[in-house]
Amino acid sequence: MSKRTIDRLIINSPYEEPKQHWRYERETRSFRLVEGRRPAGYITATPDSQSFDDPGVFVEIPLVNQIRPRVKQWREAGYPGVTGVTKRLLEHWNDHEASGMRRFFFCQLEAIETLIWLTEAPPAAHAGIEIPSDGSAFQRRCCKMATGTGKTVVMAMAIAWHILNKVTNPQDARFSKNVLVIAPGLTVKQRLEVLIPSAHGNYYEAFDIVPSAMMDKLRQGKVLVRNWHALAWESEEQLKKRKSVDKRGAKSDEAYAREVLGEMANARNILVINDEAHHAWRINPKAKGKYMRQRDLKDSAEEATVWVGGLDRIHRARGILRCYDFSATPFAPSGKQSTEETLFGWIVSDFGLNDAIECGLVKTPRVVVRDDAVPDAKTYKSRLYHIYNDPKVKDNLNRAASPETPLPDLVLNAYLLLGSDWLATKKAWSDAGAPTPPVMITVCNRTETAARVKHAFEKGQIKIDELCDPKRMLHIDSKVLKEAEAQEDAPVQTLTFEAQEADTEEDSSQTEYTLTKREQAERLRQMVDTVGKVGKPGEQIQHVISVGMLSEGWDAKTVTHIMGLRAFTSQLLCEQVVGRGLRRTSYEVNPETGLLEPEYVNIFGVPFTFLPHEGSDDSPPPPPTPKTPG
Repeated sequence: MSKRTIDRLIINSPYEEPKQHWRYERETRSFRLVEGRRPAGYITATPDSQSFDDPGVFVEIPLVNQIRPRVKQWREAGYPGVTGVTKRLLEHWNDHEASGMRRFFFCQLEAIETLIWLTEAPPAAHAGIEIPSDGSAFQRRCCKMATGTGKTVVMAMAIAWHILNKVTNPQDARFSKNVLVIAPGLTVKQRLEVLIPSAHGNYYEAFDIVPSAMMDKLRQGKVLVRNWHALAWESEEQLKKRKSVDKRGAKSDEAYAREVLGEMANARNILVINDEAHHAWRINPKAKGKYMRQRDLKDSAEEATVWVGGLDRIHRARGILRCYDFSATPFAPSGKQSTEETLFGWIVSDFGLNDAIECGLVKTPRVVVRDDAVPDAKTYKSRLYHIYNDPKVKDNLNRAASPETPLPDLVLNAYLLLGSDWLATKKAWSDAGAPTPPVMITVCNRTETAARVKHAFEKGQIKIDELCDPKRMLHIDSKVLKEAEAQEDAPVQTLTFEAQEADTEEDSSQTEYTLTKREQAERLRQMVDTVGKVGKPGEQIQHVISVGMLSEGWDAKTVTHIMGLRAFTSQLLCEQVVGRGLRRTSYEVNPETGLLEPEYVNIFGVPFTFLPHEGSDDSPPPPPTPKTPG
């Protein structure tokens, strides 16, 4: 039976391989519940389609669909071919009664099992499997995991697997005890320090990844976490342009490797882990000029060059044994159009956002339209799926307008509808004694649109007074935030946030004067990083306004409403934008169904043919009640 809307999206256990999925029927524009697992792949917009309910075109990931059944067969056969250490780890990870810790999700186990299978399964098991290269002299393998599915845990599993095998058998060339982890920014770098075995709160102990008897062995390995900016170097050409008395030439690969690797300078055959690896793509030389001519691709191309170029240099000097990429959206721009992308060819496992939604690992999206918010509210519903592409909106938002320029009526009414639901949610949370408010995020197509949205709220043009408080609104300055994220370590601030807030009430100009630009950037970074966190600078933020994609590592769990004011041409772009606001707060399974209970987020402006959603039960999402680690 087909349905236009879905009553309950969560249909699979997070701890078992998905047994069924919601399939979108192109012909009837409806969803059908079908048996079996969803094939690995994603959906792109139908070329030249202007329909708000465009069914899109499914793009398969054939390599993943080829590998999946073989890994399953190998798993069910008891993991033939693995070392004693690996067997011990796999048994521990699958032992549901080992401790009181939450079980590992199926998607986490499948990702690490796939990496192990590719390394340790008998050669005959790999017959016919060819993993394409990205052009590197070293091998890359990518695990595609939706935001919120716990990829940092899988990184820890991979590190433990390598180090413990290498320490136990130093002659086994398949493994490394020296690991270099590359992060996309300072915020993520700080969070990834849980991968260092000696760190306080490390994941190996916190998530019981390594049996306690093996922790001493694990600490014999080395894990170095660096920001990708640390991979930058100056070329001969750049050095010549510098007006400096230092006339030394560009660093050799040897000197470069020693500088980047620091305490791991003498290590060889290094295991590299790229987090948010969609930033580490190799530029197509034929398209290079096209990247540089497109404003939104220029910075990405430069970052990609530094990231993969730096790894090339380390490989030449020290040797990279293997590189594991982790990303929810591992694709690179094609250089043809900004709306086109090329999926990484070396993806070996895939657990996408649709799978995560159906297993309850992330919040359940829905479109709630409150009848009492505006006259004829229900007539707006079909226009709320892709607001940006509405004929009366797209040209208006796609121009360099001043902040005072009024937003299109559809956008204003959409905010009134979404804001009304946010207000009902806030009241419910307040009545329940929640310490922080629900959060709305707006993702815009350009800086001018973000400024117009901020102005519209500050001037009360959206008639939701509680949502128009400028002190609880966070307009992200992408340039300033980028500068803060480029640091290897956070600066020590001259003022605490409490002191800054006190000074602001008396003399805001004095406060800004006492902060250096670097400190102001760090202040913004900390504010962004702590939205919804009790006792932190971003605790009481209610509305976050950004451009493009929210920065990596932004994982506020109190997001209940999302407004998309930008183009969405594929499921991957939808995932990049809304994935940041879908993190759950609780992982308690309903004992009767064996499924996770839904936590909701109301989303406007996203074409849900790319992303399934539930029908509009308009009860507000309950406040967060965290009971287990997410």
